Amino acid sequence: MRIGDSDLSSGGGREPLRLSPIKGYSSAEPGWCGLQVRLRVAVQESGGNGLTFTEYRRRGRHILHTLGLPLLAMTLTSAGPTAGDRHSPREIIDRVDRVLRGASSRGVATMRVITRHWERSLTMEVWSLGTDYSLVRVLSPAKEAGTGTLKASRDIWNYLPKVDRTIKIPASMMMGSWMGSHFTNDDLVKESRLVEDYEIETTFEGTRENVAVWEFTLNPKPEAAVVWGKIDYRVRQRDFMPLQARYFDEEGELVRTLTFSDFRRMGDRLVPTHMDMQPQDKPGERTSVSYAELQFDLKIDKSFFSLRTLRRGR
Repeated sequence: MRIGDSDLSSGGGREPLRLSPIKGYSSAEPGWCGLQVRLRVAVQESGGNGLTFTEYRRRGRHILHTLGLPLLAMTLTSAGPTAGDRHSPREIIDRVDRVLRGASSRGVATMRVITRHWERSLTMEVWSLGTDYSLVRVLSPAKEAGTGTLKASRDIWNYLPKVDRTIKIPASMMMGSWMGSHFTNDDLVKESRLVEDYEIETTFEGTRENVAVWEFTLNPKPEAAVVWGKIDYRVRQRDFMPLQARYFDEEGELVRTLTFSDFRRMGDRLVPTHMDMQPQDKPGERTSVSYAELQFDLKIDKSFFSLRTLRRGR
């Protein structure tokens, strides 16, 4: 198999480069054409013409290393997915669902609740390990300090330090309010996994407010134990950041809207550090969560997520 077909001037006095898609490698893949050009130039300069693709790549990789470009050579064989790659709706939503998870994580966040009758702010520390283990503990104000929620596998508990009591939360209360906020117990411990519980369909791909986005509709699978009749997600294309999620009941009525903003790099990843939840039936009310710290992929053993840890305040 030879490389040829479409002319592309190389400039600098070199003869025109002749490039074409190579069997098994799409010329439409992001970054591939640029690598193909650079590699072809390097091979031409080394006297290699009419090469098979295997010889082409092997000799080009050697030249790239010789030129002191090991990163470019590595990219040729092990490039990870980018926002330009084509992904299925399931892959995109799975990536969104894992944005604030990581293999393990620890964070400090402030939650502000605004209702018609009162306002309150809580600072809390949050730990997680995969999707099965989570611990949320209130740090301030002092009168709420030590209050916590633990999820370990399928079991969920709340701890009330004022009465030194641990209460196991039944599945029927997963959609109940957490600490008087507009977030639910399920939101705090992330019991549901979107890609496991919902069928996902792309409903829009284009521009909203000068931002390239995907929009998806998530409908629950027949066997899924979820309460939402539908969830609409909007995701920014360039970096897979969630922008908005709208939650509907089984009758198709909008119940609440979650907005993501203030995107920052924390640790090794970009995350939305501010989330704002607004109930549809209570205009003017909202709960916001802002992260001040986030660390990912820490060494946390699952034994940390225990009732003893929940009760001891640390």
